[in-house]
Amino acid sequence: MRQRFEQQLSLGVIPISEVKIRTKCRDEMPTLLVALQTIFVTQELNETVFSILEDKICKDKKDTGRKGMDLWHILVLSLVRHASNTNWDKLHYLANNDMTMRNIMGLHNNEFGEGFHEFEYQNILDNVSLLDAETIDKIGAIVVDYGMKLFKKKEDEGHQLKTDSFVVETNVHFPTDLNLLNDSLRKSLKRTQKLIQKNKISPEGWRKIKFTINSFKSQLRATSWAVFNGKKDDYKKAKVKEYIAQAKEIELKLKIVLANYPDAELQKYTAYITLFINQIERRLLKGEIIPAEEKVFSIFEEHTEWINKGKRYPELGNTLLITTNQNHLIMDYKIMFKEKDVSQIVPLLERLKTNYPTLIIDSLSTDKGFWSKDNFASCVKAEIKNTIMPKKGKSTKAEYEREHQEIFVRLRNKHSAVESNINMLEHRGLNRCMDKGKSNFERYVALSVLAYNLHLVGKEIVRQKIEKEKRAIKSAQASRYSKAA
Repeated sequence: MRQRFEQQLSLGVIPISEVKIRTKCRDEMPTLLVALQTIFVTQELNETVFSILEDKICKDKKDTGRKGMDLWHILVLSLVRHASNTNWDKLHYLANNDMTMRNIMGLHNNEFGEGFHEFEYQNILDNVSLLDAETIDKIGAIVVDYGMKLFKKKEDEGHQLKTDSFVVETNVHFPTDLNLLNDSLRKSLKRTQKLIQKNKISPEGWRKIKFTINSFKSQLRATSWAVFNGKKDDYKKAKVKEYIAQAKEIELKLKIVLANYPDAELQKYTAYITLFINQIERRLLKGEIIPAEEKVFSIFEEHTEWINKGKRYPELGNTLLITTNQNHLIMDYKIMFKEKDVSQIVPLLERLKTNYPTLIIDSLSTDKGFWSKDNFASCVKAEIKNTIMPKKGKSTKAEYEREHQEIFVRLRNKHSAVESNINMLEHRGLNRCMDKGKSNFERYVALSVLAYNLHLVGKEIVRQKIEKEKRAIKSAQASRYSKAA
């Protein structure tokens, strides 16, 4: 049984609408908490957000049984982790010790008082993991819509959109065929050990699994030293052949176990063993160049790509496309799995038209990586007033004149603001994703984008409140002066 939120008002518990948040601080937490407080006290936002969370977490669940974590607590905890770019351990500490955060969650903030609720580490991790990227994107759309109304100064104000992409790194070690083969063998042997215990298999030939793992790792180190430290070719090939021979011997034994006791996980890692043995033979013994599409860069994060994006060193992760407006809100984002920038403009325009039917686009700016004749024509067809898309290579006379118009130069200079938006996202956890698996990667990105937008919304709410207070003070002073006169 799980509820939206149930606050038991008692001594020491403050209603969420009355929580005072100290905003004279440059940290991200106060502005996030201000935005969350606004969501909670605004009836329309409250109802819509909780309905989305209920559809995902409470659907097809019984109304009876043990009480689960409140939906409000799940939302707050998931966003605080990304707003503060922290890990699960720090989040566990904040959930039990941060006074303002606990007030926004509607909880008692003094552990010596009655009714103090203490969160357990595993309880936080399990409940936050119930969210998925689709659910978070639905909440994100509501936040963006509210943010556009909050920032809008004129009814017919158009949007100046900026599109760019950057790499969100996955938490993997640097891949080589040699160490990936070692990873595959280690996981296969550990899985075999579990199958022996589960199926009570006779351990004949498998008594020294731990020794085999350590032995193969020693062989990896010796082979890597020979290959990557300028040894003679004959010596390198001899060490590689020893390494492959030991791997093939273990692979043969694993296939016998697999034939008698089929197991999906063992089959996956055994297939990787075969793949990496083949690639090592082709690359180090036969001197072939392995095509990029055949390579696997992590057996744990299989969606990881090797990306060269104008940097000195390649990055291991996935490319994230973001589109921001003049108020720096992220209007749209997409994780590009094995896709290029040049193929993104047409789908982007379609998503913007679907998600924001009444959106007026004054300009759309990109860098040269997005240029193509079809992309430019699509922007013209979409009736975008100014398409700031520099052409690759040599320009014609007409293109040169277009790119040197005053409006083009001014908006192209403004495009660099998207880099600061990317930097802000990296401070919301999108420098490197620490969660494991493709679905968790997608959720991690979605939560970071939502935390980013909420931070901007909270910042604007605080700014408008300060401006209102200043106007009230000036009005009071003017009134006193007029009476004195």
